Amino acid sequence: MCHMVCCGRGKGEICAFKIHGQELPFEAVVLNKTSGEGRLRAKSPIDCELQKEYTFIIQAYDCGTGPRETAWKKSHKAVVHIQVKDVNEFAPTFKEPAYKAIVTEGKIYDSILQVEAIDEDCSPQYSQICNYEIVTTDVPFAIDRNGNVRNTEKLSYDKQHQYEILVTAYDCGQKPAAQDTLVQVDVKPVCKPGWQDWTKRIEYQPGSGSVPLFPSIHLETCDGAVSSIQITTELQTNYIGKGCDRETYSEKSLQKLCGASSGIIDLLPSPSAATNWTIGLLVDSSEMIFKFDGRQGAKIPDGVVPKNLTDQFTITMWMKHGPSPGVRAEKETILCNSDKTEMNRHHYALYVHNCRLVFLLRKDFDQADTFRPAEFHWKLDQICDKEWHYYVINVEFPVVTLYMDGATYEPYLVTNDWPIHPSHIAMQLTVGACWQGGEVTKPRFAQFFHGSLASLTIRPGKMDSQKVISCLQACKEGLDINSLESLGQGIKYHFNPSQSVLVMEGDDIGNINRALQKVSYINSRQFPTAGVRRLKVSSKVQCFGEDVCISIPDIDAYVMVLQAVEPQITLHGTDRFWRPAAQFESARGVILFPDIKIVSTFTKAEAPSDLKTTAPKSAVLEEMLHNLDFCDILVLGGDLDPRQECLELNHSELHQRHLDATNSTAGYSIYGVGSMSRYEQVLRHIRYRNWHPAALESRHFRIKCSELNGRYTSNEFNLEVSVLHEVRVPDSEHVNHLIAQPPFLQSVHHPESQTSIQHSSAVPSIATVVIIISVCMLVFVVAMGVYRVRIAHQHFIQETEAAKEAEMDWDDSALTITVNPMEKHGAPGRGEEETEEEEEEEAEEDSSSSSESEGSEEEEEEEGAGRGRHGQSGARQAQLEWDDSTLPY
Repeated sequence: MCHMVCCGRGKGEICAFKIHGQELPFEAVVLNKTSGEGRLRAKSPIDCELQKEYTFIIQAYDCGTGPRETAWKKSHKAVVHIQVKDVNEFAPTFKEPAYKAIVTEGKIYDSILQVEAIDEDCSPQYSQICNYEIVTTDVPFAIDRNGNVRNTEKLSYDKQHQYEILVTAYDCGQKPAAQDTLVQVDVKPVCKPGWQDWTKRIEYQPGSGSVPLFPSIHLETCDGAVSSIQITTELQTNYIGKGCDRETYSEKSLQKLCGASSGIIDLLPSPSAATNWTIGLLVDSSEMIFKFDGRQGAKIPDGVVPKNLTDQFTITMWMKHGPSPGVRAEKETILCNSDKTEMNRHHYALYVHNCRLVFLLRKDFDQADTFRPAEFHWKLDQICDKEWHYYVINVEFPVVTLYMDGATYEPYLVTNDWPIHPSHIAMQLTVGACWQGGEVTKPRFAQFFHGSLASLTIRPGKMDSQKVISCLQACKEGLDINSLESLGQGIKYHFNPSQSVLVMEGDDIGNINRALQKVSYINSRQFPTAGVRRLKVSSKVQCFGEDVCISIPDIDAYVMVLQAVEPQITLHGTDRFWRPAAQFESARGVILFPDIKIVSTFTKAEAPSDLKTTAPKSAVLEEMLHNLDFCDILVLGGDLDPRQECLELNHSELHQRHLDATNSTAGYSIYGVGSMSRYEQVLRHIRYRNWHPAALESRHFRIKCSELNGRYTSNEFNLEVSVLHEVRVPDSEHVNHLIAQPPFLQSVHHPESQTSIQHSSAVPSIATVVIIISVCMLVFVVAMGVYRVRIAHQHFIQETEAAKEAEMDWDDSALTITVNPMEKHGAPGRGEEETEEEEEEEAEEDSSSSSESEGSEEEEEEEGAGRGRHGQSGARQAQLEWDDSTLPY
């Protein structure tokens, strides 16, 4: 480690070097005795961290005069100073495993906190920390050489509540710390006045009733001295349907639900075969909202609306309209009755012009020959606010009153005009535009409407009450308050008529919090319109004696109305049966749907019983109860001929179930909001009559039912009714044979696994098949008839009495045998389902209508009848039945 030289006297040799000091890690050795060279070296490891430097004394000894060291002579003392050089063997370590600080949002700090690291190396170069560094990327923080952490931008509590960053340290030898330290910075929000603990999205499951909107909400005033607060909660639904979730039944059904008098004429009905004038119009939604884009109009067919309305009639409609397009606003026709040809006179019309609603009514000269009111003008902001409003124009000439959203408005301007000269020109009623039949080269539509219309109706007669109008515009969704009694003292509240706006006021913050927690959303429709309903809560605060009061931010939230479970409406029952021709001719006719059943189901997923299995959930059908609003019975294969056939239904069946119906050659339509069981009961009484069924082989019918004006529809249930005709064999063959199905055989079902008897052309083909099947029975009948012809004649009176006891009537015009053509091939007949009273009634009706024959014919037919009846044996009576309604003897 260190080289030394010492000079000796005498012999001049140096024998040793000695170090004076305790436990020094050094030793001195002689390299050359003659020259006195020596070396100072470490005899054990030297650690700078234990001792940075050493100072000691060393002396040299010569060899002296003898071997004993005590005789050796020593040199002067020399001082040795040794400094230990450091090696960078230690990494920096932080004094704390983690650091934590709390900062307030919105401030820039020079130093949030200071981290500190140390190094165990002994030298200043390796023991000092020269740099700190943030390891975590993309954080708004920085650190200096002294370990001070600061934020580089203003922090936001709403953006991030807490930050966790890793920091490392370097010594001056650029050796990094062995382990990073964690720095946690919590962001404390600045106290902001406002509503706390509310959620932006509130889900609403249909059928949930009244659901609280903000069950945990409370107001933070930041110790502000609040004297009173007013809260306005608004449910914004102007973009839903007709301004909110309203019933989407047909207008006729709605009028009946609200108790309006009958006679309403729907000018914008759902498109159908009977109401085809709305087929070409744009439909805005499933709620039968018609959108007019300024290029469309609809002609109302003649006969839908009476040509001459009385002095009292009412027009109702839903309308959504904005400012008229273009620089020069033109008339926009809602409803117009004008000349169809030659001239261009408007007899009555309803239109919008410059955000004014105008109703025109021109009287004829034969009604009044004086200058009379003709135009009625209303100026309202709502006409052009692009929102839905309900309008009722009530005419009690010469007074015309407008009801908008239930409020009454008198016209601000009424202009007079002369009556129209009488003429024989036909008139054309239109919707969405006015028909210009004259004064142009080619008749066309003009003055088109821009906007949306729904439920446009006209009804002759006096207007219904204010209560009916309120019902027709009633909103099925709105705000509600749970438990009004627990609102607390000093809370005032007020709803608007549609319950879409609620205003509450109070002076105690605690009571205000509890009151807002009870505000709920409710939707009473079974199948509400799914989608978003926006919510806005605004607050006005008054403070004690301060010019500047705290400001409360508005709440913007929304209710998400979830999709309701969609019903599957199914009609089922007997879809094919035969009836004797006599039943079609009878006063009762043939009941078409005696066992019709209406069932509504929905699919429900059922979780697997074994939780460990991953099998998919199985679908389960569950029944649900809801209303229907119409069922249509359509005649297939051509309309009814009113000269010989019709569909009938007793009005009492409808009225006692609060339903209505319309009848036409195309079918029967039953409408009105009623339960499925009510519709079942009415459908089971629909009868078909035909006064001349001789040429009729079969009739086909179809039923289709609806809920919510076609939003949900049933399957199409098809029915085939066939006529069984009499087949007469001449008397010379001694057999009269009638192919007829007895009244107890109401229906025959044909499973796919069994052979079914099918016919495509007519009943005679069925008769042929049946005769072939029954050939053995016929041979037996003929043989026994010839053999016992005289015996049958002698016992005619006895047989007649026996037949009466068995409730079998015989026609004196012909011998007829009723054979069940499906005895061996079909399921059991429906006779078990018919009551005995019905059978007796049918027998009495048909017997009473039997025609009487002349005496000469009676003898021949009685003789033939005897032969036929004695041809029956006990074994065959199990296969042959007698029809007591068509076989009088």
